[in-house]
Amino acid sequence: MSSECGGKCDSCSKASTCSDPRKEEWEDEQRLKQNLSKIKHKIAIISGKGGVGKSTVTVNLAMAFAMQGHVDRVGILDVDIHGPSIPKMLGLKGERLQALPAGLVFPVVGPLGIRVVSMDFLLPSDEVPVIWRGPMKMRAIKQFLSDITWGDLDYLFIDLPPGTGDEPLSVVQFMQNIDGVVIVTIPSEVSQVVVKKAVTFARELKVPVIGIVENMSGFVCPNCGSEVDIFKVGGGQRISEELGVPFLGKIPIDPRICEDSDKGVPFIVGHADSPAARAFMEIVEKIDRFLNSSSKDTSSNQESN
Repeated sequence: MSSECGGKCDSCSKASTCSDPRKEEWEDEQRLKQNLSKIKHKIAIISGKGGVGKSTVTVNLAMAFAMQGHVDRVGILDVDIHGPSIPKMLGLKGERLQALPAGLVFPVVGPLGIRVVSMDFLLPSDEVPVIWRGPMKMRAIKQFLSDITWGDLDYLFIDLPPGTGDEPLSVVQFMQNIDGVVIVTIPSEVSQVVVKKAVTFARELKVPVIGIVENMSGFVCPNCGSEVDIFKVGGGQRISEELGVPFLGKIPIDPRICEDSDKGVPFIVGHADSPAARAFMEIVEKIDRFLNSSSKDTSSNQESN
């Protein structure tokens, strides 16, 4: 990489023979940009702590968007390197990424054409742990984004591990034009405290907060319809008002959500009339409105410039 090209290998006369290590870095960046340019909307699903059902929310939101006219146009990137669960929830355990002789690698295709990439597809068995430090995880995430042939997508959902560490930071840095984050919590006060950290994380990195989802918000009996607030209720809405971010909705506890996840079937597929499924669909509508509004704002800014 010589000084005459100003760091742009495509315009450098010596690019074909250049051995500068920065050339490889530049090529990586170009692959990343090209891949991400084919994905219309990128939404990260995050939580301040574990055990709030974040992956369950991710799977059902992705399926809901696919069911609403986006078949073969939705993807899920499972960035939980140490505890991937998305393949199990979509009935894709044991699958492997598809590699062609030309060097192209494709996601695993799930129900309604949902394209999935997960560390789980690279492990020889469930007993094998991923014992990696931060730099290795960052490299893997970058490869998932730049080296996998995602193709043209309307929505890519990124399922992140709990907290605000290496994986969330890497995704935000690599996906500089991410549309926003959806924060999943449960009604407990402990969970509400860590939501504040997740919102601050997004704001410091200039990432829009699409809104907060309160999962496990009360129990609705599937037989009689009576409601019981097992983990309290309303905590997500209160923290939304306190922090000044949108509240997307409450998803009640339904034992069938866990049962379907274990079977590898997204809950909303077979229980469309349940209170929980209706809550998912209302959340989808709010996310869609946010994305459409953001797209209009971006277009207006570009026209004014």
